[in-house]
Amino acid sequence: MHEYKKSFSITVRVNGNEYKDRVPSHMTLLQFLKERLHFLGTKEGCSIGECGACTVIMDGKAVTSCLVLAVEADGSSIRTIEGEAKNGELTPLQKAFIEHGAVQCGFCTPGMIMSAQNLLDRNPHPSREDIVEAISGNLCRCTGYEQIIQAVQSVANGATKQNNLVGVKSVGGGGDTEGGQPGGKVSEHNSKSKTGGTL
Repeated sequence: MHEYKKSFSITVRVNGNEYKDRVPSHMTLLQFLKERLHFLGTKEGCSIGECGACTVIMDGKAVTSCLVLAVEADGSSIRTIEGEAKNGELTPLQKAFIEHGAVQCGFCTPGMIMSAQNLLDRNPHPSREDIVEAISGNLCRCTGYEQIIQAVQSVANGATKQNNLVGVKSVGGGGDTEGGQPGGKVSEHNSKSKTGGTL
């Protein structure tokens, strides 16, 4: 009988950088990203693959990282929300989320952006139905989804107001909606943090 192996050496590329580590056989990719690599933008929600908060892009496919074992990711290329902004400048999709009010509490935002970005990577001009299907695995309790769909559509249609958020940086911040009202307008500073995965 073969002895049960308790840990494995893995090599993964995350946001363009290579990482090597030894991980226990039961560790999920989500745990590895958060606990070992300290990519905290990927959120842990249900831990059973139902909410989509932990969505990352692995080898070109959106996956719920709570259902992928770290050992299964060995040799893979992974993108997290922290890798989307370049030199601190938000992507067109991240900017569109802010412009269209698609950011409220922000918990679902990183996973939602990764699912939507994966769609746009595969299909730059998706239909509304394509967008709805792409984000169907991501739960949002705040927006009602319409603002999220509109944000993705605006990028697909090239309608994001690029000059509106030129120089917008992804930085940490605090607070919630202006005035503390559910469904209220989220402060711009707070929105940048949530779309960038730093809050």
